[in-house]
Amino acid sequence: MCQNVTVSNMDKVIESYTVEEVAEALKLHPYTVRRLCREGKIPCFKFGGQWRFRKDEIDKWSRNQRGKR
Repeated sequence: MCQNVTVSNMDKVIESYTVEEVAEALKLHPYTVRRLCREGKIPCFKFGGQWRFRKDEIDKWSRNQRGKR
């Protein structure tokens, strides 16, 4: 069932990245990003058969990864 998005619901819309956007931001190959998804090493979810990434979770994850190097 589809729902109409109204102005009052717009603040609840999840901002997300695609594999390509995450790969570019993290300076990784898209295949590496997909592998990290399959291995559960990066926060992601599938939407319509494609990996997606919540912007806030990727920002937090990338900050934590820098501290581990």
